[in-house]
Amino acid sequence: MNVTIYDVAREAGVSMATVSRVVNGNPNVKPTTRKRVMEAIDRLGYRPNAVARGLASKRTTTVGVIIPDISSIFFSELARGIEDIATMYKYNIILSNSDQNKDKEIHLINTMLEKQVDGIVFMGGEITKDHEETFKKSPVPVVLSATIDEKKEFPSVNIDYIQAAYDAVSALIKQGHKRVAMLSGTLEDPINGYQKYSGYKKALQEADIELDDSLIVIGDYTYQSGLEAMNQLLEMKEKPSAVFASTDEMALGLIHGAQDAGYKIPEDFEIIGFDNTRLATMVRPTLTTVVQPMYDIGAVSMRLLTKLMNKEEVTENAVVLPHRIEYRQSTSFSEED
Repeated sequence: MNVTIYDVAREAGVSMATVSRVVNGNPNVKPTTRKRVMEAIDRLGYRPNAVARGLASKRTTTVGVIIPDISSIFFSELARGIEDIATMYKYNIILSNSDQNKDKEIHLINTMLEKQVDGIVFMGGEITKDHEETFKKSPVPVVLSATIDEKKEFPSVNIDYIQAAYDAVSALIKQGHKRVAMLSGTLEDPINGYQKYSGYKKALQEADIELDDSLIVIGDYTYQSGLEAMNQLLEMKEKPSAVFASTDEMALGLIHGAQDAGYKIPEDFEIIGFDNTRLATMVRPTLTTVVQPMYDIGAVSMRLLTKLMNKEEVTENAVVLPHRIEYRQSTSFSEED
């Protein structure tokens, strides 16, 4: 059984990013931490360069990475996880922005293949039939990162988005909230729309709370759409007492929209976001949010790709990483409540 960076991180009690820094000789690691990681590597027999040493001479040691928008905090952290593991295995990265446009995504995949990359990490929205056909025709492995493949035909790394949304909404309901609104992405979006909406709906059903469509607001993942959503909710005769947002950026818009109208968070509205990006700690009050391990999703995606490129044994094709809720000041309760 192949030892992974995740195994080393768990053995040493540190993050995957820390293991990566140690292996790559980054000086910004405490001597005691470095010693602990190196001891874990020795105990487990971890060999980060095994794949690079076994590469056939015809390979380019280059992988293509296609993401919607590198300027997004969410995708930038994913990309960093990919980059760190690629560096560890001596791969170069070709990074392209797709703007989550289907035609551009297909074009970029074909462009990557023309450049003879050894594999592709793909992050996008809906996986259409055109995507499926392109992936199947690819002569090199393709791994989906933070991207849902409903048929589970292609290797992927995600969290359980339905369960994560369910956990967040259930936490609000447990505090006595009966009118919980949701700021969602378009329901055609498999993750930020449909999956998270499904978790929201499941939490309401299990609590015997009737689904009220007027409490569902569709945003476009931006701060501005959060502001507009809160304005819409404040116009309701019977306002919600809590809101679950599909992304942290939209959640920040909700908080500021309420504050601009003279309301207090969490006294008047309790708000939970999703992703645990750096934005969550930059707003006041700080944001309670679902922790999606973005760096780890990227890192595990790249490691899975190296296994596929090197024809190593892959025991889990659809990897599901754990999630949790980080309770902060936008809610008045904690995990223990």
